[in-house]
Amino acid sequence: MPHLLTLSDLSIGTINDILNRAQEIQIQNLYCIQQDIICANLFFEASTRTRFSFEAAEKRLGYHVLNFSDESSSTQKGESLYDTLRTLEEIGVKAAVIRHRQDKYYEDLRGRLSLSIINGGDGCSDHPTQALLDLMTIKQEFSSFKDLTVAIIGDLRHSRVARSDAEVLTRLGAKVLLSGPKEWMNSELPGEYVGIDEAVKTADIVMMLRIQHERHTDGMDLSKEAYHKQYGLTLERERLMKPGSIIMHPAPVNRGVEIADELVEAKRSRIFRQINNGVAVRMAVLEWAVNQTEEAKRHEYTANKR
Repeated sequence: MPHLLTLSDLSIGTINDILNRAQEIQIQNLYCIQQDIICANLFFEASTRTRFSFEAAEKRLGYHVLNFSDESSSTQKGESLYDTLRTLEEIGVKAAVIRHRQDKYYEDLRGRLSLSIINGGDGCSDHPTQALLDLMTIKQEFSSFKDLTVAIIGDLRHSRVARSDAEVLTRLGAKVLLSGPKEWMNSELPGEYVGIDEAVKTADIVMMLRIQHERHTDGMDLSKEAYHKQYGLTLERERLMKPGSIIMHPAPVNRGVEIADELVEAKRSRIFRQINNGVAVRMAVLEWAVNQTEEAKRHEYTANKR
């Protein structure tokens, strides 16, 4: 079945097809009539943007939506994620959007389900639809990714967004700079480590990251003010940015910590455009997944009749 688990599973051609379709959807302001398709959202971690963005996308596509609640489900009785998904599959769910606290929760689900799994974020590992909406935002601004310089700054060790963005941007020909506290460096990320002032001065895109407090087993002994001064996008650092460069952030934003309050909605900021683009991207992803699933089932039916 066609799953979106990590962008490394997709070809550059498929990524571009999804981005182009998302742009079409946004231009058309697409709203579809009700379709006989059921999707389920399973969020085992708190979320605002991703959860409601997917739900808005599903409803705009005319899909029926089931919102799973971990607290009131049989997972509280020990039911496995696989058995939960098999149950949803049997009641007619075509695609399941899953956010999970466990890294790569999907590994033992591959090849065992006939519904499509869309990864809404797993632990510190990947967040493919966030990376896609980031790509859409960058493409709207610069048309191409080749030879762009993207600085990803902050909690690199614990950020699934950092991993997904760094990997796909490198594949697309961008130069990735990495910066942040040395305690949170991540040797697995592609890119060059530089100081924050150098990153801000040389980048076309300055992408700030939230401190992932919920994933820390040990933290730095820094106040919010001290973190902002040493590793945040301050008003003084924003003045170092190149003309035409932009600010991005996957949100939620801790104003005055990783980014100055005044910069969240500044002229350079694309933070709320990222959120807007998220609906169109997730519509394109859902459409791709459901259409591919239906096509696979048609091929299987035809093969079985022979």
